[in-house]
Amino acid sequence: MICGSIIITNVTQIKGIKMSKIKRFGVSISYDLLEQFDTFINKKGYPTRSKAIEDVIRETLKKESLRIGEKGTGAIIIVYDHHKRELVSKLTYIQHEFHNLVICNQHIHLDHHNCMEIVVVKGTHNQMQKLTDKLQSTKGVKSASLSIAKGR
Repeated sequence: MICGSIIITNVTQIKGIKMSKIKRFGVSISYDLLEQFDTFINKKGYPTRSKAIEDVIRETLKKESLRIGEKGTGAIIIVYDHHKRELVSKLTYIQHEFHNLVICNQHIHLDHHNCMEIVVVKGTHNQMQKLTDKLQSTKGVKSASLSIAKGR
């Protein structure tokens, strides 16, 4: 269970560096959850808990705003067997079906059998996910994942 008490401090300058206003607040959190979080942020290389919490909040708000229909940009990463008959044509055809989302793509040869394609897209989360799902369900595609970066 997480509960918080807010201790508000407006900070505009730390060690001579001007910053936007910062609000400091205390959070009550179970020891086990905090231990897991500390392990996670150490593994990721975060310098402070504050930076990690800020990123978690930002990511959550980004996902929520995209969920409710705001536009964002993203990248769909596809790995596939390029020897699979007609697969490249099918992937190109699908991308043309979603021409209003697709900005560009990059083709990478991974090895003799496998290729990766990075498709840069712009649209709502639902639109980008629909394209990702269609690409993923194409026979010969080994994986397709969507990474979203909020921004217009």
